Amino acid sequence: MLSLQGSATQARLLSPGLALAGVAVAAGFAANSQLSSLSALTVALLIGAVLGNLGLIPSMADAGLRFAARHLLRAGIVLLGLQLSLREVAHLGGKGFVAVIAVVIITFFGTQFIAQWLGVSPGLGLLTATGYSICGVSAISAMTGAVDGDEEDATYAIALVTMFGSICIFALPILGHLFDMGNVRFGLWAGSSVHDVAQVVATSTAYSSESLKGAVIVKLSRVILLAPLVAYFAYQHRTANKKISTNGAKVVKTSPLPLFIILFLAMVCVRTTGYFSDDALHQFKNFEKIFLAMALVGLGAGVNIKRLRILGSRPLLLGLFSWLLVMGTSLATIRLIPLDF
Repeated sequence: MLSLQGSATQARLLSPGLALAGVAVAAGFAANSQLSSLSALTVALLIGAVLGNLGLIPSMADAGLRFAARHLLRAGIVLLGLQLSLREVAHLGGKGFVAVIAVVIITFFGTQFIAQWLGVSPGLGLLTATGYSICGVSAISAMTGAVDGDEEDATYAIALVTMFGSICIFALPILGHLFDMGNVRFGLWAGSSVHDVAQVVATSTAYSSESLKGAVIVKLSRVILLAPLVAYFAYQHRTANKKISTNGAKVVKTSPLPLFIILFLAMVCVRTTGYFSDDALHQFKNFEKIFLAMALVGLGAGVNIKRLRILGSRPLLLGLFSWLLVMGTSLATIRLIPLDF
């Protein structure tokens, strides 16, 4: 009886914020339906940030928005695993996967080096590096959740990958035709360099429908690397923040892997078995987008735009230099990937 009462109290506490996030997400998907290049996740983040900075979010919504920013974010990342199949990644071959790993490693550590050189905070450098090297908004969200990242750093990093990823949709097809890359080679370039999965699809199809398959396979190979990368930094974060009991001696043991990353890997394995039908996978994809969008409303609501302006142009330069880095690195390494998909 007490547990039921507690659950009811918890539901009443969370419902205002979750309802607000739901309305913002609906607006985001409505905007996306009218303009496909406008990400519903980005719109959700912006709505949360605008409402929060205008003081339009009632205090009763705070708990629900915090719940969305933390727990729904993790649920969305878990469901992302159902979009990845190890069988598809295997099509790359050994050299191809090495090429993808090289792009991820060079972009990830190169971006953090650039951030340090520009005097950008390590937190923003880490999140930007994760977004550029892996899969944009989803990767930033996963890393933010794993290391308890700063909401404002996450917002700026998401803004950077959204802006430069959108530029890719228009710029890369022009460059591809200029370099006479061919359908398959361009798809490999788009998949290894563009940030979000949706941006990869838009960029490759803008060049030709034949470039899409290679682009998606390479992109999914990058997304697979999200788990070990986030797991490592989550472990580092937990090691640096070990909880000490009241007697100051006993260390509370925690798993080296966050539960949501373990579940993410489990979902990748489930997808690889082919257990779910295409219709079911499509429904899971919809839930993934909804959960991540609601989480971004919560993250956006905690952002102080005045503090973001204090950062000046340095984060923007970080985004530009990192974009050039991933473009150049991927262009050089895709020559290792076989063309016989």
